[in-house]
Amino acid sequence: MDRVAGSFGFPFRRGAGRAWLIGIPLVVLLPLGLVPLLGYTVAIVRSAAVDPEAGPPPWRPLPRLLAEGLSVALLIALLTVPFALLAAALTIPAGLLLAGIGDPFLRGGLATVVASAVAALPWGILLLVLMPPATARLARTGAYHDLVDVAAAVRTVRRRFPDWNLVVVAIVTAWAIGLSGLGLALIGVVPGVLYAMLVSAHATASLADG
Repeated sequence: MDRVAGSFGFPFRRGAGRAWLIGIPLVVLLPLGLVPLLGYTVAIVRSAAVDPEAGPPPWRPLPRLLAEGLSVALLIALLTVPFALLAAALTIPAGLLLAGIGDPFLRGGLATVVASAVAALPWGILLLVLMPPATARLARTGAYHDLVDVAAAVRTVRRRFPDWNLVVVAIVTAWAIGLSGLGLALIGVVPGVLYAMLVSAHATASLADG
């Protein structure tokens, strides 16, 4: 519990300046910056699993960081495609349900929002079930096949459900703070996204020690 709770202060620990100095431009360059950012989150999981009290690690070695980031990005894309197709398929039925709205532009926009929201719920649940334990296994073993071992990820959730639940709460809360809280505080969404990624990675490390 204390380990996961400490994740919220992780982005501000000693030595965190290098994480922000490089991370902020990469967030600005999204989606181009996604691969190194995801690779860095794996590096954070690996570092925090060894020493939960340490600050953010350096951005190296770059080849490993890029390779692991690309692997995580490809997995996320693979898990996202079916739900993107589902959202597209639901747009027409959603539009029919909103037939009472006279303005076609408004009706089409609302239909897209409704369809995306319906598809986003199972997509989000799937990512929260698979990605934290899969990323933790990759960080621990360095074996890319562990990233796509769905059965192992599910076993981790079942065996360590209380730990996984705390990690999920930390991840969801961090993204809520990053996307809305920091934005409302006029700090901005860009640093908010980086904050959420750093917190999420550090919290995930608690699944990498068993």
